[in-house]
Amino acid sequence: MPQEAYRELTAKVRGEVFFPGSAEYEVARKVYNAMIDRRPDAIVRCSNLEDVKASVNIAHQKRLKVAIRGGGHNGAGLGVCDQGLVIDLSPMKTVRVDPTSRTVRAEAGCTQADLNNAAQSFGMAVPAGVISTTGIAGLTLGGGTGYLTRKYGLALDNLLEADVVLADGSFVKASDKENSDLFWALRGGGGNFGIVTSFLFRGCPVDQVFAGPMLWELEHARELLEWYREVSPTLPEELYGFFAFLKVPPGPPFPEELHRKTMCGIVWAYCGALDNVPEAFRPVRAFREPKFELTGPMPYTALQSMFDAIYPSGDYWYWRGDFVAKIPDEAIKEHLKFAEQLPTLKSTMHLYPVDGAVSRIGRNETAFSYRDAKWSTVIVGVDPDPANTEKITNWTKDYWAALHPYSLGGAYVNFMMDEGLDRIKATYRDNYDRLVEMKRKYDPENFFRVNQNINPV
Repeated sequence: MPQEAYRELTAKVRGEVFFPGSAEYEVARKVYNAMIDRRPDAIVRCSNLEDVKASVNIAHQKRLKVAIRGGGHNGAGLGVCDQGLVIDLSPMKTVRVDPTSRTVRAEAGCTQADLNNAAQSFGMAVPAGVISTTGIAGLTLGGGTGYLTRKYGLALDNLLEADVVLADGSFVKASDKENSDLFWALRGGGGNFGIVTSFLFRGCPVDQVFAGPMLWELEHARELLEWYREVSPTLPEELYGFFAFLKVPPGPPFPEELHRKTMCGIVWAYCGALDNVPEAFRPVRAFREPKFELTGPMPYTALQSMFDAIYPSGDYWYWRGDFVAKIPDEAIKEHLKFAEQLPTLKSTMHLYPVDGAVSRIGRNETAFSYRDAKWSTVIVGVDPDPANTEKITNWTKDYWAALHPYSLGGAYVNFMMDEGLDRIKATYRDNYDRLVEMKRKYDPENFFRVNQNINPV
C-alpha cells in the first residue's frame, strides 16, 4: 500500500486504523474460521457511514484490493484479504426499532443477537440463522435461512430498504421504489455491488417459541431420515425442524452416557401460538420416541443463541453445501455412510428446510434462485485443533461429492468455499446473466471482488 494511502486513512477516518506490527492488528485480522490466515496492509474499523465512504474513495483512487467485513463469520474468509485494505464494519451496531411501522433498522456491523435482542423487546424478530454471533450483513445479502424461514421467508425476503456505498464512493438507497434493480441484485447477490451500511427489515410477530433438540440413536437414522423427508414439508409452516448428524457434546444438559456419542437428531422451532403446540407436534409425537429431548417454551433469542457456546470463534472450519428437492434412498445410504465417519466432536451435517414462505416468491423476483428447493444441505468439518484440518476437509469434500449427484446443482452462497465460477453460475442459475448486467452497471471495474464474485468481464 502506498505511504500516502496510510496517511490519508489515518487523517480522514474517525474510526481506528490498524497496520501490521501492532497487537490490535493481529486481533483485528482474525475471523471466525481459524483456517483463514490472511494479512492485509491495513484494517479500517469504520465508526460511521462517512468512514466507509472515505475508505472506499481512498482504496479506489489508490487501486487497492478491498475486502468487506461484517461479522467475520464467512466460512471462506471473504471478510479479509492478503495485502490490500479491509473495511471492517463491525463497530457499526446501531439498531432502531419502530413499533408503529413494525420495522427494524440495523447497521451492518450488527450480529443476529444485536438485531433480535432489540426486536424481541417489541415482540418482533427478523428471520436469520442459527448462531447468534453471525453478522447480519453477509447473511442477509446471501439469503438468510433459519428457524423462521418456513413461516416468514428468508432474511432477504424481509429486507425493505438498504443504504449502500457504491464502488465510486457515492451513497444510494435501494428498495422496491428506489434503485429497484440494485435492490433486486442485493437480495442474494452478496457483496458484489456495494457496501450495505444499514438494513431496514420488516419485523415479524415472534416472541416465545417452543423449541429444542430431539436425539435418536444412530441405528434409527435411516428410519428417521425416511420419516423426516416425508413429514417435514407437510408440517404447519410455523413448525421448523432441521435434521442433523452430530456427536453429543460432553457436558450438560446431555446425560453422561451420551457424551461424544454419534447420534441423529432434529432441532425443532415452533413460532405459532403456544396453545397450538400439541397439535402442531402431533405428527412428531407419533414417530419413535427420542432417546433425548430438551424442548420447551423460550424466547426466540434464547433459541438463536443455543449453540453459540459449542461453536465459538477460533475453530478450524471447512464446509460445503447444496440445495436439494428430494432425499432419495440412494442419498440416505450415503448420509448413513458418512455419519458413521464423523471425524471430530464438532463436525456435523444439517438439512435446513427452505420451503413454505420461501417457495411463494418467484425464482426471478430476487437474485436468490433456489425457491424450488426443499432443503439446504451443509456438511461441516470443525475442530479446534489445526492438526485435524486435513481430516475435516477431506471428510467434508468426500461427503459432498457423494451427495452432489442428488442435489439441484447449486448451493446456498453463504455455505460456499472458494469453488470456482461454475459453482457460482450453478448457484444463481438463470439469474446469473442479469447479475452480470447489474455488476457492469454498479461495479464495472470489479472493485468489490473479494466475494463469491460475479465478474463483469
